[in-house]
Amino acid sequence: MPEILIQRLPHGEGLSLPTRATSGSAGFDIASAESGTLQPGARRLFATGFAVAIPAGYEIQIRPRSGLALKFGVTLPNTPATIDSDYRGELLVALVNLGAEPFEVTRGMRIAQLVVGRVEPAEFRTVEELPATERGPGGFGSTGLQT
Repeated sequence: MPEILIQRLPHGEGLSLPTRATSGSAGFDIASAESGTLQPGARRLFATGFAVAIPAGYEIQIRPRSGLALKFGVTLPNTPATIDSDYRGELLVALVNLGAEPFEVTRGMRIAQLVVGRVEPAEFRTVEELPATERGPGGFGSTGLQT
């Protein structure tokens, strides 16, 4: 299990650290360190009040909370958002309001979830031709089409 160092920033005092809701939860809930109104169609960064040191070979993905997305249309414009292991700044969450009504974010509100993932190193090698597969170059729904 990777150990992630976390630094609470002054404006994050009193907020809970990323926490799993249940023992089977994949994601750790993240609270907002600030309040603000997100108008319909608007995007904004919200501070979390903490910074992390992710071990090499890992990343953090920031993902939407399904309840906010379903009930209010509030999600992340770049989901999942990747936090690299060499980033040491404050974790900020970009939210977008796809709903029809303004959405109020309050300090301490759970606005996203954090998932820790392993990153595998890879190298790219140029070739003249790719190996054939049964699927071939079909994409964007090609395996689900009925003829």
